[in-house]
Formats: sequence, C-alpha cells, structure tokens
Amino acid sequence: HPHETTVDAAEGNGQESKLKEKGKKKKKWWRVASFFRALKKHRKSSSNPVQGEVELQQEQVQEQQREEVKPQKEWKARCSDDFIFSHYQLGDLLGKGGFGAVYEARRLEDELKVAVKYVDKTKDYREGLYIPGYRQLLPMEIPLTILANKGPRVPEIIQLLDWKDYDDHFFIILECPSPCETLEDFVGRHGGSLNESLARQVMRQTAQAANVCCQRDMFHCDIKLSNLLINNETLEVKLIDFGCGDILRTTVYMSYCGTAKYSPPEFHITGKYHGKPATVWSLGVLLFRIVAGYFPGYLDLHMLKLRLWSKTGLSKECCRLIHALLQEKPKKRIELEEILSHKWFTVTT
Repeated sequence: HPHETTVDAAEGNGQESKLKEKGKKKKKWWRVASFFRALKKHRKSSSNPVQGEVELQQEQVQEQQREEVKPQKEWKARCSDDFIFSHYQLGDLLGKGGFGAVYEARRLEDELKVAVKYVDKTKDYREGLYIPGYRQLLPMEIPLTILANKGPRVPEIIQLLDWKDYDDHFFIILECPSPCETLEDFVGRHGGSLNESLARQVMRQTAQAANVCCQRDMFHCDIKLSNLLINNETLEVKLIDFGCGDILRTTVYMSYCGTAKYSPPEFHITGKYHGKPATVWSLGVLLFRIVAGYFPGYLDLHMLKLRLWSKTGLSKECCRLIHALLQEKPKKRIELEEILSHKWFTVTT
C-alpha cells in the first residue's frame, strides 16, 4: 500500500526484543504478586490458626460458588436429562444448527429408532404461538410441527412422536427414517443434478407435503434441499424442520424467515407476500435446482418471465412446469393445488 511505512530488520528485531522483555517483566511481577498473596494467607493462618482455617474455608466456598455460576446455564438446559435418559438412549449427532442439535436415539420401550432435536431458547429465538387444544404458549416450532401432523398420517411429512418444553430449551422427538440423507447430499452424490425420472419422484412427494401443510393451516416457509430427507433405497421423501414457518393466513406476510435463495420476488420488490404463492415459488426454485444443477440467475428468471427458458436434455413439459412455477407475478403462477395435476407428473417413465 502506498501509505504504509516499512520497518527495517534491525528496528523490527529491536521491537521484538523489547516486547519479549516487557512480557518477562509482566510475568515476573505476576509471580511476585502471587507470592505475596500466598505469603499473606500463610501469615494469617500462622498468627491465628483457627481464624486462618475459617478464612481458608470461606475462600474455598466462594471459589466453589464461582465455579458453579459458570455452568449454570448448561445445568439448566440439562434439567430434562431425567426425562430423556429414562426414555431414550442417545446416539450420534446427526446435525447442528444455529439454535440446537439433532441426535440419533433409540426409544427404550420398544427399541424404535428416533431423532431427538434439542433447541436452545436464545434471545434471537422466535416468539411462541398458541394453537387450539393447548393452553400454554409454545415455542413456534412445536405447534407448527403439531399442525403439520394433524389428521391422518402423511408419509411425506416427518412424524412428530413427542415433545417437551422447558424454560430455556425444548425437545422434539421425531421419526428417524433409515437409511436416509438430505436431498442436498443425495443430489450431490448424483453429480449435482437429477434426471427427470428421479426429479419427478422427488417433486411429486415434496409438492404433496407442501399442499398438505397448507391444508392444515401451516405455512412451512423454508422448503429447500436440506429440509428434505430422502431414503436412498426407496426414494421416499419427507419434509422436515418447521422452525421458520408460520400459521397460514390469507393476509400478507411482512417478513421472511426462510432461505434467501428460495424467497419470492414480490417480497424483494414490495416487502409483502402471500403464503401459497411463495410456496409455489420455492417449489419452482427447488425443481430448477435439481434438474439444472444450479440456482436460477437473473437471465434465467428473465427468460422464465417471457416463457422462453429451456435447457438441453429437459422435456418440454418439465420446462413448462418450471415456467408455471417461477413466474415473477404471483397471480400468474400455477396454483399450489394444481401442481400435481400438471402433465409432467402424468409421465410414467
């Protein structure tokens, strides 16, 4: 840089030696101070053994209290250990995020393999929510997961088995399909994109999960590669992680808690959006990503707006569905309920 000054080797070595001497002096004075503190204690205990012993015990108690204060939060977070360890045997860590972690576990009563999700209620954690049938204010993720599971079991949505809420954290017990991996890892193992046959199986199940969530008045808001589990043997897909969601309403949303790459354009243009059209957009981004191998860029979105986008190797029906999903104006997008009726899903090969 033209405004930086240079220091020659001699000057640099001189500064280095000064710093070393300064460090030695600090260390020396620290040792001297420690010595005199120890000597003072020794003199007190020598002049008055009883008083010295009492003071020593008091200092030990104070030190113990200070040590107990440090892990206080950790012990609070572990007040649920009795419940967890009396019902489940925890195994490997499956994943870790900003608020908590997910562990593989085994339910002791029947040896069922489950996933235990621990979430810490930090100051940044989202506000709670009341839902019918529950008197207490629950952390957002619990009631939304309850709503997603309300009614007959849907295999495309992860099953909620149990939950426990505490002052500064909560647990969610979920089914743990095996073998499985995130769709992100699955697509990565297939070279970064999927052929249309695989993509069709994935999207059929994902669209079904999204539609059921909305039917149950639950807006997921974060449908993406890493929030979909896939069984790499049966190709069964399950939608997970409802922590970014909200109650589905007909009025506009003014904030977006999901992943930016999947956020609808109307939110960036007006700061407002509706739940169902935003869900359709996120499904379009997901389909584009798994068949094209990358997220849609500015030129792609412009061509999609004009319904002129295409990609070598993709069928016309696949491109037409992507056009229908990724229209900039929400009113021009395909309805969520109509997605599974699109011609692309009627292909059997």
